[in-house]
Amino acid sequence: MSFEILNTSYPLSEEQISFYQKNRFIKIKQVLNQNVIAYYNRVITEKVNDLNTNNTPLDQRDTYGKAFLQLFNLWREDERIKTLVMSKRLAQIAAGLMQVEGVRIYHDQALYKEANGGITPWHADQYYWPLASDKTVTAWIPLQETPLQMGPLEFSAGSHIIREGRDLKIGDESEAFLNKKLRVNDFKHVREPFDVGEISFHSGWIFHRAGANQTTDMRKVMTIIYMDKNMILKEPENENQLVDWETWCPGAKVGQMIDTPLNPVVV
Repeated sequence: MSFEILNTSYPLSEEQISFYQKNRFIKIKQVLNQNVIAYYNRVITEKVNDLNTNNTPLDQRDTYGKAFLQLFNLWREDERIKTLVMSKRLAQIAAGLMQVEGVRIYHDQALYKEANGGITPWHADQYYWPLASDKTVTAWIPLQETPLQMGPLEFSAGSHIIREGRDLKIGDESEAFLNKKLRVNDFKHVREPFDVGEISFHSGWIFHRAGANQTTDMRKVMTIIYMDKNMILKEPENENQLVDWETWCPGAKVGQMIDTPLNPVVV
């Protein structure tokens, strides 16, 4: 099949860039076509099935474990998946939204929410990342049409401005605290279905969650986390950031630009 679209520019409008800068998320329709999505649905699902070792029944897992199956850095496992992760089209959108010269990969992550899988609690991704600035963005790529019953992302628009809750890892505590905190502050919550080929982009400090998968089908999502190509590694502030440093940026030095073989520049 043709992968031409993956390296074809997507012209962002000034309105889209402004929306992202204000709200720190955006959903964009028709970023990829149906054929490309169907292809990666098959390829990524094959790899997830091959690599997944989580055989614990759903009812025996904690809240985080019920949220999804997750597999990391699939671009290093399969050349076909690498073609998607290194897509110039997606990377240029990420760079354009953040208004940076270019982006490099932090890591990718398949997030498969099983049939009857639980919620993904409120959280901010950057709690886990030892990165010195907020110039980060995650492309959330559903591999099928994703109705509300399947558990698409829900964003708390503009919530990146608050600092309370940034010290909470994803789990029951973050869900309870942030559900109350975000509503008290009256942030607009955006929970919408995703069409095939529609992709969302969200920054590291915006709070977001996902509902339970109330269907009998797997909710299949591939994510790519980008960072400013000039991103500096900061001193880790928690154990999770220390693990992320060792896992996703091995060899990088605190106070210096992250430039390792696991963090290639895409654009």
